[in-house]
Amino acid sequence: MERRRKRGARLFEEGYSAAEVARRVGVSRQATSRWKETWMRGGAPALASKGTAGRKPRLDGKQRRQIINALMKGPLARGYRTNLWTLPRVALLIKDLTGVSYHSGHVWHLLRALNFSCQRPSRRALERDEPKIAHWKRDLWPRLKKKPHAKDAPSSSSTKAA
Repeated sequence: MERRRKRGARLFEEGYSAAEVARRVGVSRQATSRWKETWMRGGAPALASKGTAGRKPRLDGKQRRQIINALMKGPLARGYRTNLWTLPRVALLIKDLTGVSYHSGHVWHLLRALNFSCQRPSRRALERDEPKIAHWKRDLWPRLKKKPHAKDAPSSSSTKAA
């Protein structure tokens, strides 16, 4: 958008109207009218980008890299008993490394911005016996499973008279 505004400023300097600038740049006439007012008050520099909107980030690039490195080492490296990052643990990690406090309910916004995703461990019973399960799937289930009927045998939902 900044490139378009700068191109519009050059066209204004050449004497083109806001409508003609809109056609040449590919934006609405209303937008070019605002650009022209801004350009007339402050020249081409007034049409420069003002940066991203919103609050400034609380963590700089160096702090973000610190957090990523610590997350990649895992929770065991930080002294936790399980190898599972939780939001409260990550919030505490951020506070310890950077001094910046994040509510644990909002940490996931930061994690998503750092390209991390939610990975939930699958719940499995401690008593689970994998060899027995494999045997059941391979040997017992095929015997218990219903077999398809012969091709021409009518089904119970058949509406034709026999």
